[in-house]
Amino acid sequence: MAYYDFLSIVFAPLMKLPTVWAVVTLSFLISLIIILVTKYTTNQEMMKSLKEDMKLHQKQMKELKNNPAKMMEMQKKAMEANMKYMSHSLKPTLITLIPIFFIFGWMNATFAYESIKPGQEFNVYAIFDKNVNGEAEITVPEGISVIGGTKATITAGTTNKKSYEKMASWALNGNEGEHIIEVTYGGEKQQHSVLITKGDRYIQPLKQTKGAIKSLFVEHKKKVLIPIGFRDWLGWLGTYILSSIAFTMTLRKIMKVY
Repeated sequence: MAYYDFLSIVFAPLMKLPTVWAVVTLSFLISLIIILVTKYTTNQEMMKSLKEDMKLHQKQMKELKNNPAKMMEMQKKAMEANMKYMSHSLKPTLITLIPIFFIFGWMNATFAYESIKPGQEFNVYAIFDKNVNGEAEITVPEGISVIGGTKATITAGTTNKKSYEKMASWALNGNEGEHIIEVTYGGEKQQHSVLITKGDRYIQPLKQTKGAIKSLFVEHKKKVLIPIGFRDWLGWLGTYILSSIAFTMTLRKIMKVY
């Protein structure tokens, strides 16, 4: 992917940091960019006025709880102010949407999972249609070894925290490089790539396919950036969201952006 390689060059200095600090730094930079674009593409005096109007209307609505007619009138004014505020907020959102979309794609391809290291054992799963029975076979290139037989019985099983009626699995290990593995069932063949590297990069683990073989999945360990004892949800996205909320609130106050 061209954009992945470009962003890998742009963000190369961040890759020297521990992953959690790389994600937090990117969260700060993205929050800063969004705040700056918002500040200079919207009428901040008007945005401030609209926010003050919305707060005032909400306060008045609470005071008019015993007067439904006037409360409805005030609610209408609050909605009008809110719609006007949202419409003016749309411009900075549209400007930043596409760049942030590509940055998120790069982050997901860089920080979501641990990479597979040379010599490390990993599992490959093939998920089948529920009516499939028998055996499937895996074919691997030079540089990849199958631990056990190349044929596997199709049966019920669990992978990626999901249960499947019909699946087959193999344990592999291999040398550094990008390798193409192939799973065969009957006359159907499906391929998937696996990257073995000393670095942090990986190929997206899941590949959806068509036919009796529904998907191929290369098992990767999820990268947990902030272990909290009972959950592993603080990967790159959870870390990004929490730090982004904190940065956005702080930057808005410091830069007086409404």
